[in-house]
Amino acid sequence: MKLFAALASFEVLALLLLPSMGEVYFEEKFDSPEWESKWVHSAWKGGNGPAGKFEWSAGKWHADEALQKGIRTGKDMHYHGISSKLAKPVSNKGKDLVVQFSVKHETQEFSFCGGGYIKILPSEFDQENFGGSTPYKIMFGPDICGYDISRIHLIFGFKGENLLRNEDIKLEYGDKDAHTHLYTLVLKPDNTYKVYLDLKEKSSGSLHQHWNFPNKSSDDPADKKPADWVDVKKINDPKQKKPDDWVEEEKHRDPEAKVPEEWDEEEDGTWEAPMIKNPKYKGEWSTTMIDNPDYKGDWVAKQIENPAYVADVYAHEDIGAVGFELWTVNEGSIFDNILVCDSFDHAKKVGEEVTKLLEKEKEAKKEYDKANGKDTAASASPDGKDEDDDDDDDGSEKIDLDKKDKSDL
Repeated sequence: MKLFAALASFEVLALLLLPSMGEVYFEEKFDSPEWESKWVHSAWKGGNGPAGKFEWSAGKWHADEALQKGIRTGKDMHYHGISSKLAKPVSNKGKDLVVQFSVKHETQEFSFCGGGYIKILPSEFDQENFGGSTPYKIMFGPDICGYDISRIHLIFGFKGENLLRNEDIKLEYGDKDAHTHLYTLVLKPDNTYKVYLDLKEKSSGSLHQHWNFPNKSSDDPADKKPADWVDVKKINDPKQKKPDDWVEEEKHRDPEAKVPEEWDEEEDGTWEAPMIKNPKYKGEWSTTMIDNPDYKGDWVAKQIENPAYVADVYAHEDIGAVGFELWTVNEGSIFDNILVCDSFDHAKKVGEEVTKLLEKEKEAKKEYDKANGKDTAASASPDGKDEDDDDDDDGSEKIDLDKKDKSDL
């Protein structure tokens, strides 16, 4: 009996030590032709072009066609919108929320311009007209346009506003290549976040600190700075006086110049000597700055409780769908491996299977280039980077996706 009890205890301990899969709210690998029965194409279009449809494809080159099939934007200069609902609406209150997906921007003849972000949506919205004006809870993923725009968007829908991060999460040069990249977002109940790129941490911190959610307190409007409050830290030394012989004129009239003999004041006007550098010039005089004895420090108003403050901004109720709503200059962006769950351990395990293919994918790209007359080695840039990693400016207009029609976001 003791042996059986020991074995049972060991099995329980082993289960406890295993990484938890948690709860998977949504997963899509586009590994079957039936994928389209779960997704709804949108006919919505904005002011920059017509609406296009996603196609099922692994792209022009791939490491494993079956594993790397996803939904691909099929047209240049088109809007592409599509969405799929969760089996049931969920809330992440009291637990982590993990959002993960992959994207490959494979069409980069000169440079790439387009969005690559996923939207987390409520359960009720018009899927057939899902577009830029559709309210969303989270927008997450890469936003790239040539040299000018290169960031990971993380935007939260909050009380009718879309809150952008105060500072961009920058993408590095190598993050913008034509290969598959995996993006992971983790929101935690302590109101912190982490963003991973290819399972490497890219950004983390406080949601309240990095987004303009309402502050816990605000300035008391009735509290005014006293009229005699001195907040000037440094002043000129009052004991220092400019010397009487200090010369600040950088140029003066040439004292040795003579009126030309041919000068006629009636025809040429009054003659003036030319300006020359003043040999006595000492520069602009200034005193030494000293501490202000009357300085009281920066004035801060009394703080009062902000009634608009929300302590827990990480939580989202009625998470009911995922979608892509994009406008791209270049076709050929492939989205795959979509996962929404409550366990980063599980997302990491799934993501590792995706990243395993990346080295093989690079070799497949080289073979594709060679077969199509684009020998990567021969066309490498002087700094040793492949042509696919080159963001050479082709002189074409760069389009800031944040400055396009505001309804497109």
